[in-house]
Amino acid sequence: MKYINTLREGDRGTETYLCKKKTQGISKTGKAFESLTLCDKTGTIDAKIWDVDSEGISDYDELDFITVTGDITSWNGALQFNIKRLRKANEGEFDITDYIPASKKDIGVMWNDLTALINSIQAPYMKALLKKYFVEDKEFIEEFKAHSAAKSVHHGFTGGLLEHTLSVATNCDYFSRQYPFLDRDLLITAAIFHDIGKVKELSEFPRNDYTDEGQLLGHIYVGATMVDRAIDEIEGFPAVKRKELIHCILSHHGELEFGSPKKPAIAEAIALSFADNIDAKLETIYEALENVEENNLTWQGFNRLLDSNIRRTGKN
Repeated sequence: MKYINTLREGDRGTETYLCKKKTQGISKTGKAFESLTLCDKTGTIDAKIWDVDSEGISDYDELDFITVTGDITSWNGALQFNIKRLRKANEGEFDITDYIPASKKDIGVMWNDLTALINSIQAPYMKALLKKYFVEDKEFIEEFKAHSAAKSVHHGFTGGLLEHTLSVATNCDYFSRQYPFLDRDLLITAAIFHDIGKVKELSEFPRNDYTDEGQLLGHIYVGATMVDRAIDEIEGFPAVKRKELIHCILSHHGELEFGSPKKPAIAEAIALSFADNIDAKLETIYEALENVEENNLTWQGFNRLLDSNIRRTGKN
């Protein structure tokens, strides 16, 4: 198959993609058309069916695997698949692993590293809280391992939530050694829990879209609530540490305008917000430049997530 990230303007052919989204519209001339979002594991592309009544266009729905024939054009600076023919793909005509983006890192190795961090926690009440989800709840563990950390911004692939959580917790582990005044148990526990709400904010692949809970409440509130309820089941959990842990989760985006209901007010919350931001920003620029050739030092244009024009680093 020809992956979406290899498509170029002027390409023609027949390919099979996952239809992630389908909407209907009316052109300026009053003619009906359909807009699709096609995807595979390398990305997405906008597609259009301008002649929906054509005999070459068969019935299909969102989340169907469809075989499309057409041309790759450009519209407002972005590639677009102009579909001439379409049919639902038959079983055996596609490999689902070609359509589900996945972490390049080994899930088992990452899980073992996260478990090692949990086992390094000294405070028995913090360790008991972590084990409630990450040791005892087998259903949650499988969901957490397979989940993405975002719809599209960064770590938007299976295993992405585990990869991001481990990176943030590892950054926090470093911070705790560099700045010994930090409460390591509080910081590492907060890091491991900081995005736990994303298992409810985002649906599973292949949809990987915001749920009603995600749209109405968001992962920060959902995650804080999940942790707070679990603390209720741990006898003797210190009231002060409960509030500090929940505060770290609520404030981990750092600023009110970035979605946090509170700004960091204790050292561990500040450290967590920086650790989260570091991993998110570096993964964002990595993903943005992943398919740019190493010797290509062309400026890639303004990236709204990084608020800057970006390019690759030169090689000696």
